[in-house]
Amino acid sequence: MRLTIHHTTRYLFDEPIAHGVQRLRLTPKETQGQKILDWTMDYQGAREELAYDDQNFNHVILISVEEGAHEVVIACRGTVQTEDHAGVIGHHAGHMPLWAFLGHTRLTRPGPRLRQLVASVDRKADDVLGALHLLSATVRDTVDYASGTTDVQTTAEEALGHGLGVCQDHAHVFIAAARMLDVPARYVSGYLMMDDRVDQSATHAWAEAYVQGLGWVGFDVSNQISPDPRYVRVATGRDYRDAAPVTGISFGSLRHDLHVELAIEQQVVEQ
Repeated sequence: MRLTIHHTTRYLFDEPIAHGVQRLRLTPKETQGQKILDWTMDYQGAREELAYDDQNFNHVILISVEEGAHEVVIACRGTVQTEDHAGVIGHHAGHMPLWAFLGHTRLTRPGPRLRQLVASVDRKADDVLGALHLLSATVRDTVDYASGTTDVQTTAEEALGHGLGVCQDHAHVFIAAARMLDVPARYVSGYLMMDDRVDQSATHAWAEAYVQGLGWVGFDVSNQISPDPRYVRVATGRDYRDAAPVTGISFGSLRHDLHVELAIEQQVVEQ
């Protein structure tokens, strides 16, 4: 499947920026089942300073905000070719060893609610993949999808307490529980083309777990499927903080408004 993506992030500041730096993870990965055909990024009110691949093989671009800017616009556009591998990414790559994805972070640290959830999953030692699919269903049944109830600082344990969350929370709860089952797990940020619309409300997030004999396997807990050709992987990490599309700091403005425009559609290729 050939997907075209237009993704624009716009920051409007209430006062001029004295200094600002942003870290961008907005370039899709070149992985099994995914190939970048073209990808460009343009900036207004900022300039690129440095580009590198981080420990998770995410392509990272550092930009500095121009002094005195009231607005910063980051515009990405490109075309990605995807294939259906039933959610299987395969072998491990990157500088992070597999065991690093067994350790908990602040966002995935388990508490009594997570321990109770893991204990409720009926699993067999010889069927790790089956246990992970069951875990995915259990998380979705426990945490209802509801936007506006959590934020990027919400932990997996807190999301379970609310019983509400979004794709980011579903991923964190699944990752935390998988690690408690001694299965390496990681967070994925990216894009999902919805079948009923071109304009999307936000980027998407899901989880991947490492299964012996298969490698990394994706689980979209929110939609209860393994990623198919409608998904585009952009960044991975131990939790949201490692794979966040945009992070940064700024000085000189107390407040900003954020506007995101995202359009994804399938490109029909004539034979």
